[in-house]
Amino acid sequence: MNEIAASSPQILISGAGPAGLALACALHDRGLAVRVLEQADEAMLAAPADDGREIALTHRSRRLLEGLGLWRRLPDIAPLRRASVRSSGSREPLPFEAAGQDLGWLVSNHHLRAAAWAGARERGVPVLCGRTVAGFERLGGEAQLRTRCGETHAAPLVVAADSRFSALRRLAGIGARHRDFGRSALLVPLRHERDHGGLAQECFLEGHTLALLPMNGGRSSAVWTVANAALPRIQALDDAALAAEIEGAAEGRLGAMQVDGARHVYPLVAVWAERFVAPRFALIGDAAVGMHPVTAHGYNLGLYGIDALARRLDPAGDPGELAPLLAYEAEHRRAAGPMYAGTNALVRFFTDDRAPVLALRRAVIDAARHLPPLRAAITRKLVDAVV
Repeated sequence: MNEIAASSPQILISGAGPAGLALACALHDRGLAVRVLEQADEAMLAAPADDGREIALTHRSRRLLEGLGLWRRLPDIAPLRRASVRSSGSREPLPFEAAGQDLGWLVSNHHLRAAAWAGARERGVPVLCGRTVAGFERLGGEAQLRTRCGETHAAPLVVAADSRFSALRRLAGIGARHRDFGRSALLVPLRHERDHGGLAQECFLEGHTLALLPMNGGRSSAVWTVANAALPRIQALDDAALAAEIEGAAEGRLGAMQVDGARHVYPLVAVWAERFVAPRFALIGDAAVGMHPVTAHGYNLGLYGIDALARRLDPAGDPGELAPLLAYEAEHRRAAGPMYAGTNALVRFFTDDRAPVLALRRAVIDAARHLPPLRAAITRKLVDAVV
């Protein structure tokens, strides 16, 4: 363990997920002493279970992960070469493609978690497991966290990275707006007859939404979003019946399908914190902004926020000074706000199954196919290559 990590911390991070650990790596590289508190045990962090989630990463996110030395630790990276969007009754899908480069890459969430853990361990960042944060208070020039096991940890700055349902955010007195979409995402790994060619498909259908994310080895991850009332019927399907329903929703574009692993279900709830910072306190990752997954920008926004916060913290100064924290908040709100609002509006529009809206959806997609500048602008946002 290096001298910085062995000394009293300048920053406490609550949450050892991929956002919290990536922030710990970034701050350590800037010369800041960091300590991470995590309620899970070490075995779960060192070898996280496959949770079914495939994370789309932009070009900017790749550069940030490369700078942290985490990209090289990621196995089985799948290129995202093209994307398409279609709605019920659309004559043709709306295509997106970046000339001469991939749109991005897909990485399994558990691989991201393992890479971040390995990066933190390599740096000697102290990660104290089995610690559930139960209290927060400010005392003079520092903030304190009290754990359920009776420990008290203090530092000039505390950062919450403990999920979109952050307990520490609540303890710090910061509210959040939650948008429950009344739907859940069923994640299903699939094998299929035809090559996907690196194409990600987003299909907005009547009553449900299907995304097919291209994985390596002739496989795809299906993200089937359905109303919560319809979920029990779908969960009761055996593998053959489930694969047949997904194949039908995909209009047979990938040929015959087979379920190729465990299913996972996640409720869809978006979260926007009322503030991203307070005196001696900051939020990052999903604790600040929890996105609907349809635009695949959740972890990307988290990385952008990590970069914005780390750049503003001076190891020779007071990391809890309010002015740099407010500058981080302003930058991250500018980046996340339009994406958050736009994503929620997109979801409302493409999940409204009233006949006039269905007709409008088809018209919008058909019209956009004939507007190359619009498609190019959306592609630039998807790629996020020049920032």
